[in-house]
Amino acid sequence: MEPTALSPELEALRSTLEISLDSATELCRLGMGTMVDIRQTFEIEMKGAIPGTVHIPLFEVKRLLGHALTEDEQDILDAGTPSDMDVRSFFTTINELHHVRDHIVLCVCNSGRRSLYAAQLLRSLGYGKALSVGGGFQAWKKRQAAAIAPLSAT
Repeated sequence: MEPTALSPELEALRSTLEISLDSATELCRLGMGTMVDIRQTFEIEMKGAIPGTVHIPLFEVKRLLGHALTEDEQDILDAGTPSDMDVRSFFTTINELHHVRDHIVLCVCNSGRRSLYAAQLLRSLGYGKALSVGGGFQAWKKRQAAAIAPLSAT
């Protein structure tokens, strides 16, 4: 479940925080970026995952960092089983990607709304190479379906 509208602050940042799926995929292929799936575990289990992504559930991270969750976010968090992520493992994972590998952290969610928030959050924590993948998992799924469709027609 995604929020229905972006906050004015995130809408204003979209032009600097958002990257296309094609560009994100190319950065990963070149070894310059890593996609971080911020959806909750149950969402990935239900809908699938993009191969090669690192999973860091956003709502659990927000809770760990002391950020207030909206009612919808808390409902989504409560719908799944908590992960074993703690503050230390979160920062270890992000530092490994961002500082050690010098990768662009490409946040991906279901449709690209939550990932804008995640990219902004990471930047506020000092991770300047954090971006949101526009269209999220839904865009990736559409691309996969389009790649298979011509094969099915033959």
